[in-house]
Amino acid sequence: MEQLYDLAELFKIFGDTTRIRILYLLFQSEMCVCDIAHLLGMTQSAISHQLRVLKQNKLVSSRREGKAVFYSLADDHVRTIISQGMEHVTE
Repeated sequence: MEQLYDLAELFKIFGDTTRIRILYLLFQSEMCVCDIAHLLGMTQSAISHQLRVLKQNKLVSSRREGKAVFYSLADDHVRTIISQGMEHVTE
């Protein structure tokens, strides 16, 4: 039953519009915080906070290139969740 609790917690993460918008941008391509903030019209601080939540829940990963940190979806499971979710809501 603990797995069901964990699944519910995972879906709570997807329940936030900002996080979904970030995941959808990362579904399209790898990005840095400044690009995500610009595209969503939000502060870098607000985006960083949401990315931290997404990273803690293993939905995004990051890589450093010099001083810049680039974020991407963590794996194909996350890509599939976003893809199938979009497919479901557009039917």
